[in-house]
Amino acid sequence: MPARAGDLAIETHGITPVPAANRFGRPIRLLTVFFAPNLTMTAVFSGTLGAGLGLGFGTGLVALLAGTVLGAIPVAYLATWGPKTGTAQLPLARLPFRRGVVLPGLVQWLNSIAWDALVGLFGGEALAKLVGMPFWLAVAVVLLLQCAVGILGYEVIHRVQAVMTAVIGVFFVVLTAKLLTGHTIAVHNTVSGGELMGAFLLFSTIALSLSISWASYASDFSRYLPSTTSRPRAFVYTLLGLTLSFAWGEALGLAAGQTLTDQTTAGISTLLGGGLLGNIALLVIALTAVSSNAMNDYSGSLALQTIGVRLRRPVSAVVVTVIAFGLILWMHSGNLSSKFEDVLLVIGYWVPPFVGVVAIDWWARRPRRREFDVLAEVATRQAGWPALVAFLVGCAAAVPFMNTSVFTGPVASALHGADLAYYVGLVASAIVYAILRKVVPSAGGWQARVSEKVTAGSPAS
Repeated sequence: MPARAGDLAIETHGITPVPAANRFGRPIRLLTVFFAPNLTMTAVFSGTLGAGLGLGFGTGLVALLAGTVLGAIPVAYLATWGPKTGTAQLPLARLPFRRGVVLPGLVQWLNSIAWDALVGLFGGEALAKLVGMPFWLAVAVVLLLQCAVGILGYEVIHRVQAVMTAVIGVFFVVLTAKLLTGHTIAVHNTVSGGELMGAFLLFSTIALSLSISWASYASDFSRYLPSTTSRPRAFVYTLLGLTLSFAWGEALGLAAGQTLTDQTTAGISTLLGGGLLGNIALLVIALTAVSSNAMNDYSGSLALQTIGVRLRRPVSAVVVTVIAFGLILWMHSGNLSSKFEDVLLVIGYWVPPFVGVVAIDWWARRPRRREFDVLAEVATRQAGWPALVAFLVGCAAAVPFMNTSVFTGPVASALHGADLAYYVGLVASAIVYAILRKVVPSAGGWQARVSEKVTAGSPAS
């Protein structure tokens, strides 16, 4: 594993806590590691969905900002657990879930594959258009490159995102200037009344689904930071990285929604006038897909280890990449807007119930100490079923509030398509788990360590 900033050796370290000797870095690196992977065509295309729902720029901007910030706050909070524990997010979920972590771990692994597809789709399109190769081959190249970065691991990912922050920042400044000077922005809503309310809430949920999707990854990219790291700074830098990137990308998509539509990648090139500038745009889009998806492969590999699959982290990163290839080809086979929105929403419905459980569990432990011994906490006598029950209840409670092209819940239909499933899922799981840990002794015995249950000199001790 890396031992200092700039140590680019292949990281084979898995899910066990990072030892103190290998903890390094400053919290400001969380700004770039959460900024670069999110200022992508995925964010831009998500913004075009707001225009497709009939929202004018002003109304849509308020909706996306509200959703983005609400989704980013839990991620920033969870990212502060990395320095304290030296542990990635899914391995930390063993504290409340115990053996039941297999379920959220498996879903997280599938989630990583889906995000590979959502981002890699545009990277493949850009590379195919840039060099004239078949789409499937371009996708394969993008996935191979991102897999290589994901295999190299934590420090390489941080270094790549620091460089890409500068590259993407310059590119999006140029793109924003072009858009503001040569494109008419729709400022008026084309829907009204209940339809406007439904569109506003649905678009804010789409924005929230983007930012909160990082909640199950959050401490993966802060686990090497020293235990002395300022938690407020870690929180703020993570929040800024997520909010600035997603809001910028979505706002551009919202402003240019009628121009870009399904042809987001080609539309960006055309918007920049084609030629050299257009080709540079295509290259940057492909590179952003590589840098973003490397993080999905990395976190997916940790999730696979968490559920007990005995694969080295680099090998499991390859598995994630291979399966994502098939999903990208399916999404590219017609009706992109509908498939994109469905995948985007569906893969994230489980995240708020997960956050509700782990947040309540963390609060209940009240980790006042600077360092937190995860392995000792995992060794406590605590039932995992209350967390699993609360998680499933949160997911079930969200169903009537969902709105996708495959299924629309009765409440969402009554609210003109407004999707409130994310909010309901989080609140429901948090309330149920808080109650269960109070009434179930084995769920509330946070300090009943195994070591206190055995006598000195026994095999267990």
